[in-house]
Amino acid sequence: MPVAVITDSTAHLPEGFAERHALRVVPLHVLIDGVAALDGVEVGAAALAEALGQRRIVTTSRPTPGEFAKAFREALEAGADSVVSIHLSSEISGTWESAVLAAQEVGPDLVRVVDSRGTAMGLGFAALHAARAASAGASAAQVEAAATAAVRCSETLFVVETLEYLRRGGRIGAAAALLGTALAMKPVLHLDDGRIQPLEKVRTMNRATARLVELAEEAARGEPVEVAVHHLASPRRAVELANRIEERLTVVDGCVVSELGAVIGAHTGPGVVGVVVQRNPGGPGSR
Repeated sequence: MPVAVITDSTAHLPEGFAERHALRVVPLHVLIDGVAALDGVEVGAAALAEALGQRRIVTTSRPTPGEFAKAFREALEAGADSVVSIHLSSEISGTWESAVLAAQEVGPDLVRVVDSRGTAMGLGFAALHAARAASAGASAAQVEAAATAAVRCSETLFVVETLEYLRRGGRIGAAAALLGTALAMKPVLHLDDGRIQPLEKVRTMNRATARLVELAEEAARGEPVEVAVHHLASPRRAVELANRIEERLTVVDGCVVSELGAVIGAHTGPGVVGVVVQRNPGGPGSR
């Protein structure tokens, strides 16, 4: 394809999706007790959940500009004329900044970098829409536009067992973290213009999951939508959530169920469940 599409490991694409859509994935870094590993390559969800359960120190870091530059050059050397690189929100990670620095090094006329303002399949759907455009022969500008249009039509909602992991990683403020402490409330959160923000709080995880279904239905606006359900170490809860969403929404090709990888999981903690609703950028609800 004339345009190569690159994303990062926080997209948490289901197995086989990257290969099927010719997407290249640059992994972030996970450090467990100071030992570095590549997200989704050398460490996955099971190892992360075990480490968190053992209360080991887990931190994350972005890819270096050099790692991105290597991926960009490899794509161009493989025959692409240009690259569109789509990454998790610049409000919660420096990954986008690393990609921008690499693009300047490789050639800003050759590489376009998109801030998805999201993560998980909020990022993944943007990358997939871009990859579909690229496979159809679109120009680099059109592929970039497909990604940004998808970003505008995406809603990410999730529930965590505790806000402690988000607070510890600096992804949510201490004041907001207090929402989850009173009366053992379960916080419902969402991504608002790239930032993780509390949306509301409910008393039980069962009620929180039911609320995710209601919010997903609101986000769909009555349209056929693509939907992904994410979890960490909660497969049964995720499948139940996906089934309930499919009963209430018109889901194109069925819900994608994907376990979060080590980087995002490190900041949400085990037990998290979430849903990403992707409307059609060309549909009535996109305007």
